[in-house]
Amino acid sequence: MSKLFVVATPIGNLEDISKRAIETLQRVDFILAEDTRRTQKLLNTFNIKTKVISYHQHSKLQKLDKILKLLKGGNDLALVTDAGTPGISDPGNKLVAKVASFVEVIPIPGPSAITAIASVAGMPMDRFLFLGFPPHKRKRKKFFEKIEKSEYPVIIYESCYRILKTLGELDPDFKIVVGRELTKKFERIYRGTVKEAIKEIQKDKIKGEFVMVIQQNGK
Repeated sequence: MSKLFVVATPIGNLEDISKRAIETLQRVDFILAEDTRRTQKLLNTFNIKTKVISYHQHSKLQKLDKILKLLKGGNDLALVTDAGTPGISDPGNKLVAKVASFVEVIPIPGPSAITAIASVAGMPMDRFLFLGFPPHKRKRKKFFEKIEKSEYPVIIYESCYRILKTLGELDPDFKIVVGRELTKKFERIYRGTVKEAIKEIQKDKIKGEFVMVIQQNGK
């Protein structure tokens, strides 16, 4: 039976990759990558020569057919995303659902922005709600209503282009921990109320990816 390895890769610091992840990427027949150029840089760093195939949320049906043929032909594949764990806010879950009935799907766990920010939040994180990126337009109001009504801390992602807009739509008195560029050279973690976090972020150059934990008042 062919195998599909779902491999977590560093979210910034390349030293966070596991020995098992490196060995898996070296051993498989092909690597499916969200961004082949970005993945190739990672592979070059660890002298991994495995051929890379592009696979992302905009991949056409013909690409999926090719992947299915490779698996049915006995090839072992590894699925990676740009950074972090595949299947979280990317199309990896669709592929897994498509092939799980006839291949062995094996997780190779590792870095994730979700667990990274949760580990330093200083909040009760035995239960939390993960909502990914806020919608740009449609259903945006409902998205923030879910945050306000949640009985648990909420973790969301946001880009540097929308971070201030998103923070501005939250209750300014909610407690929040915001991580920017986690594990990278210019990593920064902001703590306090939403209002205080906005002030601190505005003082810095707003670059990179953000992940945040939001704790509603009195919860």
